[in-house]
Amino acid sequence: MEGKDLTKGFLDIPVDLSLDLFQEIKKLKKEKNAIILAHYYQDADIQDIADYIGDSLGLSQEAAKTNADIIVFAGVHFMAETAKILCPQKKVLLPDLNAGCSLADSCPADKFADFKAKNPDHLVISYINCSAEIKALTDIICTSSNAEKIVESLPKDQKIIFAPDKNLGAYIKKKTGRDMLLWDGSCMVHIIFSLEKIIQLKNQHPNAKLISHPECEESILQISDYIGSTTALLNYSVKSDATEFIVATEAGILHQMQKASPHKTFIPAPPNNACACNDCPYMKLNTLEKLYNCLKYELPEINLPPDLIEKARKPIVRMLDISAQYGL
Repeated sequence: MEGKDLTKGFLDIPVDLSLDLFQEIKKLKKEKNAIILAHYYQDADIQDIADYIGDSLGLSQEAAKTNADIIVFAGVHFMAETAKILCPQKKVLLPDLNAGCSLADSCPADKFADFKAKNPDHLVISYINCSAEIKALTDIICTSSNAEKIVESLPKDQKIIFAPDKNLGAYIKKKTGRDMLLWDGSCMVHIIFSLEKIIQLKNQHPNAKLISHPECEESILQISDYIGSTTALLNYSVKSDATEFIVATEAGILHQMQKASPHKTFIPAPPNNACACNDCPYMKLNTLEKLYNCLKYELPEINLPPDLIEKARKPIVRMLDISAQYGL
C-alpha cells in the first residue's frame, strides 16, 4: 500500500506477562512526551489507557493541536497517516501496520484519479476514511460528523464528487438535495447488518431505540430512530430518555456507551454472518501488548513523502477551518 513504511513490519514481540502494562505504558508516555489517540472502535483496554478517545473528526483536531513529541495512533492506517499529515515534524506510530481499512481500500488512487478527470466540473469531497493519496486528490475532507455542514457550505449549484463511502454519500445527498456523484465504496462492517435480524430484535425489544451510523445501508437507516456519527450516537445514548438501544455500528463504541450510562442496555445490531459479530478486524489488530512495544521501540513509524503531505494537508485544513466556523 502506498505511503506505508513496510520495511520495519509490525512489532509482535512477546511481552513479559508479569508487567503491569497500564503502568508501563504510562511511564513510557511520560519519558517520551508521547500521547495516545484512540478511536472508539478499539478494544476496551486501549480506550482506557488512551489520552484521548474520539471519532475521526475529534482525533484529527486533537492531533493538530497536541504538543507531544510522539503520537501513538491506536486506530487504523489512514488515521495515523492523517496525524502525520497534520504534524509532519512529529513521530507518528501505529501499533500494527496491518491495521488497514476496507473502505479506504475500496478507493484506489489511480482509478479515482481517472474518475475525477472524467468529471472536471465537480468539486471533490472525500470522507476522511481514505488514503493519503486520495486526500491529495481531494478539495475538502469531511467526516460523518461534519459532512452535511461541509456540503451545505458550498454554493447550491456546485457539482460534487463524494468518495469513498457510497452510503454516507447517499445519506448526505438525500439530506441536502445536492448534485452529488458517488464513488462506489463501502465499509465491510457497516454493510453486513441484517435488516431481518434487526427487525426481529426490535420486535423483541419494542422500547429500544435503533441508532445507526450513516455508513449503514439505506434499508437500515430507514428504520432507525437516530442516525449520526460515532460521537453523535454516544451523545444521543447519554441524553435520550430511552434505556435500551440497538447500536448499528462497530461494537467497540458500546464500551464508552456503557461507561457513560451504566444503567442502560446496549445491544449490538446483528450482522448477516455466521460469527454474529460486528467488530472491525483491522481495528482489533491493535492490542495492549503491541501498544506497549510500539512505545518502547518507537516502531512502526508512519512516514510519507513531503510532497504528498503538502498536497494531502490542504483539504484536511480546509475541513478543520469549516468545522471551526460551525463550532463542530
